[in-house]
Amino acid sequence: MEFVRFGIIGAGDAATFHTLAFKNKPEAKMRFVSAFDVNEKNLKRLVTRTKVTPYTDLDAFLQSEMDAVLICLPHFLHAEFTRKAAEAGKHVLCEKPMAPTIEECDTMIEAAQKAGVKLMIAENHRFLPAHRKVKELVVQGYIGNVYLGRTYEGAFCSAREFLDPDWWHFTFDKGGGGVLADQGVHKFTVLNWLLGELDSGQAWLGKAYDSPATKGEDNAVMHLRYKNGAMIEVMLSSTTVHPLNNNLELHGTRGHLLEDHSWEKPIRVLSSHCDAQRKGEYYEIAVEHGAYPHYYLISAYHEDTHFAECILNGHEPEFTPAQAREAVATVLLGYLSAQRGTAVSMEELKDIAETTGTRHLLQGLGDVIYKNYQCLQW
Repeated sequence: MEFVRFGIIGAGDAATFHTLAFKNKPEAKMRFVSAFDVNEKNLKRLVTRTKVTPYTDLDAFLQSEMDAVLICLPHFLHAEFTRKAAEAGKHVLCEKPMAPTIEECDTMIEAAQKAGVKLMIAENHRFLPAHRKVKELVVQGYIGNVYLGRTYEGAFCSAREFLDPDWWHFTFDKGGGGVLADQGVHKFTVLNWLLGELDSGQAWLGKAYDSPATKGEDNAVMHLRYKNGAMIEVMLSSTTVHPLNNNLELHGTRGHLLEDHSWEKPIRVLSSHCDAQRKGEYYEIAVEHGAYPHYYLISAYHEDTHFAECILNGHEPEFTPAQAREAVATVLLGYLSAQRGTAVSMEELKDIAETTGTRHLLQGLGDVIYKNYQCLQW
């Protein structure tokens, strides 16, 4: 097999990013060959651009000639369609977040293991070259032991997405929550990768839009404490008015690191490490990068290629389903802490997952979300 044949489940915006990432790349280790969607308008638009074979019947799609599927569906459908694809013998690359609950994450892992297929979550931040370089710098000790940091994602969304009660995005039942689930999972994936096991956290949720009760928070702040002692502040928003931006700031015993996706050279380092380019001064590090939306295409190419190579070479993905599950657990830790109004440990969350399950953590959250819109004039 020279390349992996992928079928796409869900022909919306996420599918667009993935297919555009492979435009004019004949050397790629994968090909998109087919697509399934019940929304014929979205399907036709994707087919017109990519020339893949369209399907509106799932069984016919899964029985067609392909090796793997890319799932780009609303979050509440991830577990169901992962199971169906695995049972059909297809490897599964599924968009983030893995699922709304820990139980659904476990269902996905079990389905893949039972079917003997590979499973990876398409978490583009995990494969972004800038983040991979940050990981390298941390591992090699350029900023020493990390003890303090903060990270921010501001991804402005049209108010329509929050105000429309029929739009699944950011809903508790179909989206798994607001920005803590939708955007926070990006940050938690990277932070857990950089800093190790999480000890505890506390979250505050707010609404700058007077959205329906079915909709989650459009702003959130969460404080995390890791078992290595690092304390991190995570800020998330879909209402802040500026071009989409992600940034990260880490302080360690040997220096300081700044990473900002809006910069041409996205990483700046101040380090006393013996191999630092300039000791005692900031210096920039260039990696493959481009401001939004370009870094989405770059990271999608790298993540999809990695999964295809795992299939071709018989390797397991370096971003494991267990790690994706842990990012979802961090989201749910935030919602549990918001309900209790205090910091909560991961051990407490694990006890809940093993007894009552975590689905109920997404219920009643509207009562604990700060109604910021009462003081705002848009």
